[in-house]
Amino acid sequence: MGFYEDQVLPRIIDVALGRVVEPARARVTAGLRGDVLEIGFGSGRNLAHLPAQVSRLLVVEPAATGLRLAQRRIATATVPVEVVGRDGQRLELADTSVDHVLVTWTLCTIPDVDQALREARRVLRPGGTLHFTEHGRSARPRVARWQDRLTPAWGRIFGGCHLNRPIDELVTNAGLELRSLDHYRVGPEFIGYGYEGIATKPA
Repeated sequence: MGFYEDQVLPRIIDVALGRVVEPARARVTAGLRGDVLEIGFGSGRNLAHLPAQVSRLLVVEPAATGLRLAQRRIATATVPVEVVGRDGQRLELADTSVDHVLVTWTLCTIPDVDQALREARRVLRPGGTLHFTEHGRSARPRVARWQDRLTPAWGRIFGGCHLNRPIDELVTNAGLELRSLDHYRVGPEFIGYGYEGIATKPA
């Protein structure tokens, strides 16, 4: 990870994914309980929304600056936070060891997103759930074509972010069953076509 991705981009994301998306954070964290793994912890903005039923938050975050920005939020959190790795593609956790996995605006940037989702499925207990809110491929073909054209340049600026990933297909291809899925838009559709839902690991 270079200087820009580790030192600069986390600060940009902390601001860009601030108050405007707080309602989405509140929705996607609802229903979490027990041991929760968050892949792409960033600066810890989801901490304020975790239900009281969460007993422990395990976090994976590749950017050291993101973790530094999170320290103030961790210090005031009501749930213990434990950093368990930096790579969502290779989770340093045992099989069936967590109740839920949480990802927010993370699946767009992980290089091997299929592997990351398979890892999420592996560590989930049977019947456990993946809670996600992400941006991705628009349902409108014209917008999707623009996303395909813009993604290479966009990714160079924003740390490998893909505008055009079909989040629902990626989740189901990993062997998880969609329990709910909603779409929303924040800003221009080509960057703000949202996927929000819950997927279950079969019991």
